[in-house]
Amino acid sequence: MPTLHLRLAPLLNPPHYTALAQQLTALTARVLHKRPEVTAVMIDDMPAARFCVGGAASDQPVACLEIDITAGTNTMQEKQQFVHEAHALLRRLLGDLHEASYVIVRELPATDWGYAGLTQAQRQLQRRAQTAPAERIAITA
Repeated sequence: MPTLHLRLAPLLNPPHYTALAQQLTALTARVLHKRPEVTAVMIDDMPAARFCVGGAASDQPVACLEIDITAGTNTMQEKQQFVHEAHALLRRLLGDLHEASYVIVRELPATDWGYAGLTQAQRQLQRRAQTAPAERIAITA
């Protein structure tokens, strides 16, 4: 379901990637109620000279975390909580982040993305079709 893309500088030690991915996945499940088994985390780290703020390389760690979710599946409060907690998590794991470190929640229409070959809209229709007969039986019984 959700995809998280973290870009950061300076370069990290690869063992940090697993810890970052695990904690970001857990945060996404807890705050945004997303299924961990289909949460993908991509981490790109780069030399400080390739992540510029104000036109110059930062002397502090800097990060940009973007998460894609299906539009309408989370409240404004849940998204605000995610931004706050994700930033705190990155600070805890990466150190004192540059002020220009961002967390972006991007909502995509259910018709415009999916996984395993089906859009989120198709999955919603399938779930409705699977539960509809059971609902009809319960009502008539």
